[in-house]
Amino acid sequence: MSTMTLNPLRIFADIWRNRYLLGQLVMRDVLLRYRGAMFGVLWIFLSPLVMLAIFAFVFGHIFQARWPQQQEGLPFWLILYSGLVVFNIFAEAVSRSPSAVRGYPSFVKKIIFPLEILPLVPLGAGLVHGAFNFLILLAALAWTGNLHGDVLLFPLLLIPLLLLALGFAWFLSAWGVFIKDMTQVVPLFVQMLMFLSPVFYPVSAVPESLRPIYLHNPLGAVIEAGRAAALGTPIPWTPWITALAIGLAAAILGYAFFQHSRDEFADAL
Repeated sequence: MSTMTLNPLRIFADIWRNRYLLGQLVMRDVLLRYRGAMFGVLWIFLSPLVMLAIFAFVFGHIFQARWPQQQEGLPFWLILYSGLVVFNIFAEAVSRSPSAVRGYPSFVKKIIFPLEILPLVPLGAGLVHGAFNFLILLAALAWTGNLHGDVLLFPLLLIPLLLLALGFAWFLSAWGVFIKDMTQVVPLFVQMLMFLSPVFYPVSAVPESLRPIYLHNPLGAVIEAGRAAALGTPIPWTPWITALAIGLAAAILGYAFFQHSRDEFADAL
């Protein structure tokens, strides 16, 4: 394995060099998803609004659920939604990654095409949807009187999650070329991961014997940090820094695996 392949500066320099092409592919991916729909791209706003309204009704009025040690006046559904905003970015990027390369066979056969940016397209689309989800979160915080300055740290706290999703995307997109079943298996894995991460509950609610596993889960660390920033509680920086290191390692190893496998893509497709 080439040491240049493991150089993070080289990896992100390659992405930056192809940023325009990546942007066009992400835009195409997002627009194609809503082509032919009655409301078109308005669904980017409508989907999170409908989801937030359902959460508010079901958890706020029917179940009347409360978060452990919930702050007075802070709705449970808002705490829940702040965690889902983080998780959904990861979920979209990883769930669609097995078909990221397989879905573009004509690009694979172009010798000069930068195949390494194809797994970034689902991540880019996830970030577009995540940005609109974040705007809805800001509006909900303002509407409930809980908007504060710490929420501006929310995008910054996503960096470990983006690196982790990037590593998974490169790794799974390479596997997806050779193993078609990955497109069915990975979404199930992501759905399981949603319930194994502190999306619907805090780490403090996990039994003591299992808590170390949750504390070393980089996805959970980012969810907890993002939720803390959104709700104005102290941010757990130590797990976040650990998640940053794990995310960077995952991105480097995923990129190396992708580059090692790419020569066989054309034969497999």
